[in-house]
Amino acid sequence: PLSVKGDILFLLDSSGSVSYYEFSKVKEFMWDLVRPFTFGPNDVQTSIIHISTTPTMEFPFDRYLSRGTVQQAIRDTRQLMGDTNTGKALSFAKEKLFSNDAGARPDVPKVLVWVTDGFSSDDISEPMQLLKDMGVTVFIVSTGRGNYLELSAAASQPPEKHLHFVDVDDLPIITKELRDAMLANRLRVVDITSSSFRLTWPQLLSQETGYYTLQYAPTDDLAAKRTTQVSGAHTSLTLSNLAPETTYEVALVPESNIHYFPPQTIRVTTLAEEISPAQILISDSRPHSFQVSWAPTPDSVTSYQVLYGPLRGNSAQLLEVDGTHNSTVVENLAPNTTYLVTVTAIYSSGMEKSLSAKACTQEGERAPQVAPREGQIGC
Repeated sequence: PLSVKGDILFLLDSSGSVSYYEFSKVKEFMWDLVRPFTFGPNDVQTSIIHISTTPTMEFPFDRYLSRGTVQQAIRDTRQLMGDTNTGKALSFAKEKLFSNDAGARPDVPKVLVWVTDGFSSDDISEPMQLLKDMGVTVFIVSTGRGNYLELSAAASQPPEKHLHFVDVDDLPIITKELRDAMLANRLRVVDITSSSFRLTWPQLLSQETGYYTLQYAPTDDLAAKRTTQVSGAHTSLTLSNLAPETTYEVALVPESNIHYFPPQTIRVTTLAEEISPAQILISDSRPHSFQVSWAPTPDSVTSYQVLYGPLRGNSAQLLEVDGTHNSTVVENLAPNTTYLVTVTAIYSSGMEKSLSAKACTQEGERAPQVAPREGQIGC
């Protein structure tokens, strides 16, 4: 499931100009579009507004907060018929997208998806511009001919990412592309390590139109909030000198002097500190065995690998040791021989860190004084 935060509103043409077949196909498309999302008060919420003679909200944003209930609510949506008063529906949508009574949340990304057959009885340009000025990202899917110039002006910019013309039977073709575009308008995190991560976001501002305020703090110590300002020309920033295995709350606030953009938030957990086994200790050395111990490393170590072989030789053997242990006995060794032992910590992140040491086996009891075999070094 995709865990992101936002209110998604579908503007659904429910008028008499849409056939029953087209209406059912659009409902399938709506569910396919949101199906991968996680729903909930801290994740995605969704709602539907009908375009008809009088606009109607099918259900508030906060009523259905699981995938099963959202799917059923979309299936149960019935066509209202009536006129195609899209402008009225857009003005209604502007109220509901920012209304606590409708279950909408303040300061979360707002997305409007308008599926249309391309015809509207009233003017859409002014109410649509008001929505965009309030920070709503507008996607338009036209299943009819539609007026390209009118619809490209209505959609968020650039139109090639926010406006689709497609036959109703081909809606599945654009589903993933549209969903990816919805996600691309968000704050994202990449390159997470134990002490840093990089934030990326879409280009909302420019050097001339504003700047970003970035705030971040550990979830369990929000009073330790740090704030930094970032040029409007930038679309990424690396935060460093962070604590390992710590969850941070991050907020990006676009400070625009032209449009309002809602803050974008994300929660990020740094990886465990990946350190090498601090010290290898060789003990209880015997002619055919010795014990290898190492300082315990963090809980994020899933296992250790102990590789050993004669210092001068081309053979080596591998022992796997559970991450909860920090010692093992190496057996079946040759007496009076120097071995190279390498302990590797395998972390849950996939990282590996190693440390090596030399170890000598004891002389065998009453062992005849013969030259060491090839590959062995006498201790």
